[in-house]
Amino acid sequence: MSDIAALVDAVGGVAHKRQLVALGARDHELTRAVRNKDVIRVRQGWYSTLPPTLPELRAVRIGGRLTGISAIAAAGGWVLDTPTLHVSVPKNAARLRSPVNRFASFAAARTRGVRLHWDAPRVGRLGTVMRVGLLDALERVVLDETLEVAVAALDWALHTRHIDSGDLDTIFDRLPAIKSSLRGWIDPKCESLPESLARTRLRLRGHHVISQARVGENQRIDMVVDGVVALETDGEEHHRDRFHADRAKDLTMTIHGYHALRATAVMVFRDWGRVAAAIESALLGRGVSPPRPLSMVRGRVPPLTQWVPV
Repeated sequence: MSDIAALVDAVGGVAHKRQLVALGARDHELTRAVRNKDVIRVRQGWYSTLPPTLPELRAVRIGGRLTGISAIAAAGGWVLDTPTLHVSVPKNAARLRSPVNRFASFAAARTRGVRLHWDAPRVGRLGTVMRVGLLDALERVVLDETLEVAVAALDWALHTRHIDSGDLDTIFDRLPAIKSSLRGWIDPKCESLPESLARTRLRLRGHHVISQARVGENQRIDMVVDGVVALETDGEEHHRDRFHADRAKDLTMTIHGYHALRATAVMVFRDWGRVAAAIESALLGRGVSPPRPLSMVRGRVPPLTQWVPV
């Protein structure tokens, strides 16, 4: 007798009936496993041991796979919010279902919060049963999302070595020319989401930002703004036990002539206006006038509005 749950787990938590039959499963064993709640039937022919509310399963239940920022979030990427579920489906896809009810059609359910992407066969040949390939997901992020979201996703992919410079070339070769200047915003030295967001937002305000600048002996500053402000962005999970070390680093930065500032990740995410005001007040205190936002300066970079989804 086959252990259906074990078979499904062995192939990643989601399996088509054909896979399970090839592994020795029989129809009555599949029926019994569903009845006993050892597995769930996601949609006709698909079985899973994963939580039914998981974004990946919602995509499979629809009849597709996660793509775009939804796929990046599921892969552990640097993503702040994912209010919309992005789902890749083949161009000839039929019988799409509700993400929460396999018995209801997608159209009849009037599903909200889901964006379907009708992708070419090339996309379908890569990735897993639950997510498109990473390059396809990143390409979709650049097409769909704002500048800071796209930059953060690419920062993460490069910093964690999920992709390399050759992969980045492949992504931009596929993209419209208007997106090409995005490459100048990416920084593989960036080490976290709050760092990425802060850097992009500061650059949009016209500031010059250097990431991971060296100071003292074998220490690095998250960001140096206009050569004056040393900005550290602290994630609680990484700095909870570093109180003394962080204050010692603040002393080092001050000794080397910087104005040391710290902002928590939550401040960057939810109270950015105050963070930016503090940075620019510190610059004024050192006699540095904050520059104009880049969208107001002709001939430098595209304004943020060119990166809003179209």
